[in-house]
Amino acid sequence: MAKIAIYAGSFDPITRGHEDLVVRSLEFVDRLVVAVANNSAKAPLFDLEERKRLIRAAVGDDKRVEVRDFTGLLVDFAREVGASLIIRGLRAVSDFEYEFQMALMNRHLSPGLETVFMVPSLDTTYISSSIVREVARLGGNVDGLVHPAVAQALQARFDLDGESKK
Repeated sequence: MAKIAIYAGSFDPITRGHEDLVVRSLEFVDRLVVAVANNSAKAPLFDLEERKRLIRAAVGDDKRVEVRDFTGLLVDFAREVGASLIIRGLRAVSDFEYEFQMALMNRHLSPGLETVFMVPSLDTTYISSSIVREVARLGGNVDGLVHPAVAQALQARFDLDGESKK
C-alpha cells in the first residue's frame, strides 16, 4: 500500500524552503499531496490558481507530487486523499508551539493520522513567504529564495513604486 503524505500551507508564494521539504519528503513517502489552503479569511497576494501554478512550476513534473487545493479541516482532506502523514516544517523554535497544538488536535480528530516535523536545510531556514513578499514588494532581489517562475510572478505583481498591481 502506498504511503501518502500531505504538505499543507498557503504557499503565498512557494519558497525554496517549501521546495526543499517537498523533495526531502519524497525520500520516505510514495506520494505527496501539496495541499494549498483556500482560506477566505486571508487576503493572499496570489489567488488559488496562481499559487497552484507556481507550485507546479517550482516542483516540476514529478508524478509523485500532486498539487491540490482544499477548504475546511485538513484531517477531512487527508481522509479524502488517503493520506496517513502530514508533513510540517519547523523553521524556528517559535513555530513549534503552534505546530505541536495543531498536531495534537489533528490526532484527536483523526487518530490514525500522524504528523512528521521536518527542519529545513540550513540554507533555507530563514526563508518565509511573508519575508519574500516584503522583499519583492520593496524591490529587493528574491533570486535564490524562490524558483525563477515565482520571482518573475512577484516582479510582475509589484510595480516600480512597490505597490501591488492586484
